[in-house]
Amino acid sequence: MSGLAWTAVAIFTVAYVLIATEKIHRVAAALGGAALMFLIGATNAEHAFFSADAGIDWNVIFLLIGMMLIVSVLKRTGAFEYVAVWASKRARGRPFRVMVILVLVTAIASAALDNVTTVLLVAPVTFLVCERLDVPVTPFLIAEALASNIGGTATLVGDPPNIIIGSRAGLTYNDFLVHLAPFIALLLVVFVGLCRVLFRRAFRYDPQRAAQIAALRERDAIRDRRLLVLSLAVLAAVTAAFVLHTVLNLEPAVVAIIGGLLLLALSRLDAGEVTSDVEWPTLVFFAGLFIMVGALVNTGVVEQISRAAISATEGRLPLASMVLLWGSAVLSAIVDNIPYVATMSPVVAEMVHAQGNTSQSQVLWWALALGADLGGNATAVGASANVVILGLAERAGKPITFWQFTKYGLIVTVVSIALAVPYLWLRYFAFA
Repeated sequence: MSGLAWTAVAIFTVAYVLIATEKIHRVAAALGGAALMFLIGATNAEHAFFSADAGIDWNVIFLLIGMMLIVSVLKRTGAFEYVAVWASKRARGRPFRVMVILVLVTAIASAALDNVTTVLLVAPVTFLVCERLDVPVTPFLIAEALASNIGGTATLVGDPPNIIIGSRAGLTYNDFLVHLAPFIALLLVVFVGLCRVLFRRAFRYDPQRAAQIAALRERDAIRDRRLLVLSLAVLAAVTAAFVLHTVLNLEPAVVAIIGGLLLLALSRLDAGEVTSDVEWPTLVFFAGLFIMVGALVNTGVVEQISRAAISATEGRLPLASMVLLWGSAVLSAIVDNIPYVATMSPVVAEMVHAQGNTSQSQVLWWALALGADLGGNATAVGASANVVILGLAERAGKPITFWQFTKYGLIVTVVSIALAVPYLWLRYFAFA
């Protein structure tokens, strides 16, 4: 690698260490690293602000802004309190049952919508449920972030990297359902079992609290029925447009921002008050992270690492799929999985072409998807949903540290990828 590439790696490493150790705030670390990338010439304004492969992913930024606006309006209707009471009553006040309900709802919704949107909707409910049950909220938020990344892996629109893969490989919504959804359903069962073990200290049952919750009425939580109907109508329209975005020829980010601005206009609420709920520090952190990773793309660092792994497989498809699976998991844990997949997808396309572009060689795309999506669970900055959860927790006065998240995420990621190995082997090689 060139001297510039090594300097970029050094800057990224220092920034990452500062984020992980929380010596300074993660926003300051990301922006400081991005500024240094500009100063050394590893990136420039053209790449940082306008490049699809090596710059800020504005689709992610505007998707988040749009959905944050919708959530901000929706929470003023009392809908989240309604769901919190409903979930607590169905679980009879038992924290583990509540976690199972929230985890399954998060995973299923992440497959239908996308994982970032889902955590924005579920997190406010979680704060209220945990307050009602008098249990720590951190384990529930971490479990939901992990579940959102698992569930989002199942569909084309569930996780942003899948959209990139689908576009590059010409894969349809149904292709993802057929090839990935069965494994994700199995993995969710395993994940629920892991939650019982990993977060066991959070499941303190309080009979008195349970009795108080049982006496509550969900309907009493609704404060503005007109606004609730309006918000749900806009959310339903946005959800439908997400699913049909290829037919409508509209990017999910465009759908989200139109939905958010439309709801804000129709709600007749104070615009300043609603926009104050937008997680601006989280969005700025994403921008800094995208610029730093884009600098690694510009200097050829990411591509060199990827090609080195590919050359090590020497054209052997089973070995290549395993290297791609584990390599993607490791790299997606370090850098956000969106820019990683954007960089890696042309390389995988070349690998598939070299294998004759057969149905069996498509396993490389599924290995990339599973590795990147599930590998994003490993650290607090590995996936967009993780960063959003940390931002929401900090705003609520319940901050989650990098290592609080990562110590659970690493375990879940290792188990997930380990289970993906036999799945890929049996389905695409042993019984192909």
